[in-house]
Amino acid sequence: MSSTSTPRTSPPRLSTVRALARLWPFVKPAAWRLFGGGLSALAAAVIALCIPLVLEGVLEGPIASGATAAIIAGAAAVFALALGEALMVFLRRQFVLNPATQVEYTMRTHLYSRLQGLPVAFHDRWQSGQLLSRMMQDIGLIRRWLAFGLVLLVVNLLTIVIGAVMLFRWHWLLGTIFLITAVPLWIAGFRFEKRYGVLTRQSQDQAGDLATSVEESVHGIRVLKAFGRGKHALLRFSRQAESLRETELSKARSVGWIWFWLVLMPEIAFALNLMAGIWLIVQGVLSAPELFAYFAMATVLRWPIESIGFLFSFLLDARTATDRVFEIYDEVNTITDPAEPATIAEPRGELAFEAAHFRYQDAGAAERDLLDGVELVLRPGETMALVGLTGSGKTTLTTLPTRLYDVTGGRVTLDGVDVRDLTLAELRRHIAMAFEDATLFSASVRENVLLGRADLDVHSTEAEAVLREALDVAQAGFVDALPEGVETLIGEEGLSLSGGQRQRLALARAVAAKPKVLVLDDPLSALDVDTEALVEEALRHVLADTTALIVAHRPSTVALADRVAVLERGRVSAVGTHSDLLRTSAHYRHVISSLEAEEAARTGAIPIVSTPDPIDIKNADDIMDEEVQA
Repeated sequence: MSSTSTPRTSPPRLSTVRALARLWPFVKPAAWRLFGGGLSALAAAVIALCIPLVLEGVLEGPIASGATAAIIAGAAAVFALALGEALMVFLRRQFVLNPATQVEYTMRTHLYSRLQGLPVAFHDRWQSGQLLSRMMQDIGLIRRWLAFGLVLLVVNLLTIVIGAVMLFRWHWLLGTIFLITAVPLWIAGFRFEKRYGVLTRQSQDQAGDLATSVEESVHGIRVLKAFGRGKHALLRFSRQAESLRETELSKARSVGWIWFWLVLMPEIAFALNLMAGIWLIVQGVLSAPELFAYFAMATVLRWPIESIGFLFSFLLDARTATDRVFEIYDEVNTITDPAEPATIAEPRGELAFEAAHFRYQDAGAAERDLLDGVELVLRPGETMALVGLTGSGKTTLTTLPTRLYDVTGGRVTLDGVDVRDLTLAELRRHIAMAFEDATLFSASVRENVLLGRADLDVHSTEAEAVLREALDVAQAGFVDALPEGVETLIGEEGLSLSGGQRQRLALARAVAAKPKVLVLDDPLSALDVDTEALVEEALRHVLADTTALIVAHRPSTVALADRVAVLERGRVSAVGTHSDLLRTSAHYRHVISSLEAEEAARTGAIPIVSTPDPIDIKNADDIMDEEVQA
């Protein structure tokens, strides 16, 4: 299981308002609809505040005089206000529902596009579960806050302010008591923000870690079952789930504490106002209908006051979700198109590494570069095998031509043009890759193989010809035996297929792209000897006019090459034909011997050639030639 952890370093924390203001570019197209929803909600609140005034008039007039018609008119007025309030609530929902989901859609598609554009180095550092939780959970939370939390928070705060001012209409003492009892609420709210904000971030990060564990366990279910480590994985998952549970309990306790004050203080205010109101009535300053209307108004304000705790916690959740999403937007993309791109009108396929250096970002200053000044030129149409011991940098070298990573020194050129001066679209149109770890997508065989041919309609006659040629080269005729042939949907990451079948489809995908340069990172490692021989024979025809760089982990793969490059401690130590290198490079002989030993261990065969005696070079050369020909 991966131990890569999500980076927790972040820039200085913005204020909540400034952090949420970063959503404006996404919200702007829907702002007028959200504003309309806010006005509707405010209108509903104002209507609710008018009902106590009507009740006061009914109590002081019609009920006091006993006029039945006036009482009915008062009741009708209250009913009309209630109906108007309900209509405004309905309009609020109609206003905000569609724009909030549109904002969610826009943010989600932009974030996905951003993830596609960020370099591989970014994905090396981030857990997939953390990215998934931001894509789904956090953006969904932002949508709910925009549609519900933001509108109600603003409207309820305005309602409290308007209602508090109206409370002074009856007597300044009653209004003052209401305001004084609100002071502890603001103090509790300030303390709540500081603690709850930290807990919210911790909770959402832990949820991302938990999602990563689920993803890794499901992806690696075969390994866990094969080694009987299901209980171990469950124990690890349980610990993470328990940590998340404890954090959620801490959040609940924080919310419970703010709710304690939100419920307690209005009750205290009611008790104090009741005593003060009775005293004012005794003094003849206030009438009973006025005191009734005052308490009706205070009751209307009770829900907005009590909701502040929930809405405030919702606000902090949304702020944290926004921070987490913008952590991805704020990532610097170092692999981008140049401002003034070059073009290659007629690509020939000459690939060159000129003093190429590379080191990973987290490499220590004292460590040498993984690629330490690679000098290598592949002539147009040439097939070059790249061999070396484990850790020599072979796979890393193959990632540089297509700019999956950029060199940290020197340059890589295609037909004399620095690959960094080409647009990524053009560069990856000229250079295609097939990896040892073949990744397929949950799509049809046809769509997987033609993934690199954006210029073709996958169901056209031309696409069919390209598809068939690529499948033939990769010896992937097994697809015709699948339930729906090339239209068969492949399961997640192609795990319903064998390793060899996945590799053959991945190779077919690279061949179908018809690039001028083909980079193959040991794409035949999972094939049996007979199938490998058929694939290699077909590849010879494909590679006749295509420049190819092939990482060789088998002696037989070297047979495909016109020349061989030996990578040793991050540098190309020798380049030549297989026979020449056997005569002149002791390290090459050692590498070939190691490859043979690995192949023998894998197949259970007895290696034909042992480490050649450097004194009898001619004999070793003859034997190796015979083996390669065989």
